[in-house]
Amino acid sequence: MSKGIRAAVIGGTGYTGGEMCRLLLGHPAVTEILPTSRGEESFERVHPNLLGSGLRFHDVDEITAAVGDLDVVFLCTPSGEAMRRTPELLKAGARVIDLSADFRFADPEAYRRTYGAEHTAPELLPEAVYGVTEFHRDLLPEARLVANPGCYVITALLGLEPLLSAGLAAPGAPLHIAAVNGTTGAGIKPRTEILHAEVFGSMLPYSLQGHRHAPELEDRLSRPAGGPVTVDLSTAHGPFARGIYIQAGVRVREELREEVSRELLLARYTERYGAGADGEFFVRINAEPQLGGLTDKDYRRYPSLAGVVGSNFCHIGVDYDARRGIAKVVSVTDNLVKGAAGSALQNMNVMLGHDETTGLRSYGL
Repeated sequence: MSKGIRAAVIGGTGYTGGEMCRLLLGHPAVTEILPTSRGEESFERVHPNLLGSGLRFHDVDEITAAVGDLDVVFLCTPSGEAMRRTPELLKAGARVIDLSADFRFADPEAYRRTYGAEHTAPELLPEAVYGVTEFHRDLLPEARLVANPGCYVITALLGLEPLLSAGLAAPGAPLHIAAVNGTTGAGIKPRTEILHAEVFGSMLPYSLQGHRHAPELEDRLSRPAGGPVTVDLSTAHGPFARGIYIQAGVRVREELREEVSRELLLARYTERYGAGADGEFFVRINAEPQLGGLTDKDYRRYPSLAGVVGSNFCHIGVDYDARRGIAKVVSVTDNLVKGAAGSALQNMNVMLGHDETTGLRSYGL
């Protein structure tokens, strides 16, 4: 560690790979960054925001051959590729953080049902640590393989876990989650529907027949809920490049409806995450008091997407519809930072013995 961290980013041409490189460039302990590409374009042509960084693309096989000299490998690849490369990387002694979906399920059958393909490295699934740092911090220092969750899932988990672990949700009632992602969430491959001229001033719903992240959410949320949950996940791309906006409705237990209030929910979330630097640094609860009358549009007591863009923070707001007995949760992150590269760097920090906020303390734009 005295020589600094040597990191490879396999899949360095996409939005997540570029963001991974950007964050690593700002990390004081990282001394070498090796992004890969199968194409012929230069690194700075693909990522002009990193002009002057001095980074260049490497061939992925070149990196794999030298992996024994690396401290960590970030896999920013499409689903299917990580499971093919990871066994060799681990055998060579590298520690792997996978930003794809390949190791997020402990059960290979659950992966097959969700992604329609057989898992080719099922023997590694039991040891993969699920990479929500706030929930699995203690497992990271010894981990060889970390499965970084995706942007929808990490934003929803952080937003809903305190409510479910407190036993407030009515058993059997579906969790309704409406989620909007920036267009970078659609990936870098050109598609007409994602062009600025098409998306600007519009919304682009997709996967309403059953989003692939719903089973992952059901798996992970069943743990704090203490039993099976059903997730009704509706997704869309919004007319912005970066960000995840999640708004969830959770039916409260019948016997608790008279007791629940926004103040009680805020107390629970503050208890779970603490307050700022005295708690989970990257999870902030919006506790602005209600101003005005019952029907006034009091925008400031809920978090805004603009408040987290460019940062590794998750901002959470809550409220309560007493007439219907439904707790409301708003959770926002930057899909490329806390939803991908930022949480991966946070995990790396814990794995390698650094303060987990190193290189990530910047606030939103």
